[in-house]
Amino acid sequence: MRALHADTGYLLYRLGLRSGQLFNTFLQESGLRLRHYAVLRFLATCEGALQRELSARLGYDPSAIVGLVDDLEKLGFAERRPAPEDRRSRIVVLTEDGRAFLRDTDQAGRRVTDELLTPLAPGERETLHTLLVRVAENRLA
Repeated sequence: MRALHADTGYLLYRLGLRSGQLFNTFLQESGLRLRHYAVLRFLATCEGALQRELSARLGYDPSAIVGLVDDLEKLGFAERRPAPEDRRSRIVVLTEDGRAFLRDTDQAGRRVTDELLTPLAPGERETLHTLLVRVAENRLA
């Protein structure tokens, strides 16, 4: 196992899996999965997005985005509206219920992160976050 831990990419992969498992367990009560949560979190950063933009920004297959948005609409957390610049296109917008859901899940999300990062001191957590943001901005843009 030590040899695997020498590979940073493998460690990131395994930690990503574990983080996803923890988040999915926490989200299970709501009927949502981490992919739904990611869509909601992205929508909270903008005034709305085309489904193809969600697909590109989140790295999900376009057909998966359709199903995720359908699920979120059924729960009242998101809705499709005509795009202001092109009435033939539809944008996905976070609803007030979606915003409330995100607010309600903030504390639970922090608990998941705390569980994952238990071995690290607060300063180390901050450093890790800063480094991950730098890598993500360079590679996930």
